[in-house]
Amino acid sequence: MIQLQRLEGFYRVARAEGYARAVPTFPYPITQPGIHQQVKRLEAEVGVPLFERVGKDRVVLTPEGRALYAHVAPFLEGLDTVVQSLRKGEVGGTLRIHASGHVLRYLLPAWLRRLQAKRPDIEVALFEAKTPALDILRAGDTDLVVDHLPEIPEDVDVREVGRTQPFLVLPAHHPQAKRPQVRLAQLRDDAFIAYSTDRHLRDLQLAALARAGVTPKRLHAADSSETILGFVAAGLGYSLLASLLPGGPREAGVVSRLIPGVGTGIVHAAWRKPAARSPIIQAALALAPKP
Repeated sequence: MIQLQRLEGFYRVARAEGYARAVPTFPYPITQPGIHQQVKRLEAEVGVPLFERVGKDRVVLTPEGRALYAHVAPFLEGLDTVVQSLRKGEVGGTLRIHASGHVLRYLLPAWLRRLQAKRPDIEVALFEAKTPALDILRAGDTDLVVDHLPEIPEDVDVREVGRTQPFLVLPAHHPQAKRPQVRLAQLRDDAFIAYSTDRHLRDLQLAALARAGVTPKRLHAADSSETILGFVAAGLGYSLLASLLPGGPREAGVVSRLIPGVGTGIVHAAWRKPAARSPIIQAALALAPKP
């Protein structure tokens, strides 16, 4: 493994075109013989001469030296800038986000547009999660989880970024769809479409039906709110969905009715507690929606 210090000595001699000339360019005390030893050891490691003497105190790069310099110079020239960015919390990179399909579609776009406008050096990788991806977060395979969390684990920090309201969704051609208010008890003979993957959301749906005294006679299952809406639009049944949209879910062939008295749900952005120092996460949270 080539030592970085030897590459730095090589780089500074190449820039100054001489050992004596390179001495004052170092950010730490070093002598001309010390620099010479760095370069000689580097040449021994790579097995070829890197400099050619063309005057009493002047050296120039050999063809092999120019090839090495082309790789080394951009790294060393950019290193100070990167270090300063790290210290100031201005480092860019990739922000990985796992979120539900509904959040990806209706909450994240405006948020990420603000982030892109202010921090074009941050790239975002989005992944749809059928259930809150807390295990993926704990494993270090994502940076933020944006979703409704049944419970807030002790090993993550959260910030509220949105609120949902509960809606009844019916096929547009359903006899009850033209009424401004629909009682769930009036749908007791219809098929109900429940979540299949997220057990927590499924339990919430069935609990809401139970409070209305409804036990579905027929039950269909789908793994996302978008799929549920597709089933409803096809006339296969009705469902209960939480939505970030004030008027409820929007889908051709679907009518949404707000369910009063149930309350709102909270959408959180969650991150690992040790990762709170990440400047990329901090930059994203600074532009997060404020419900």
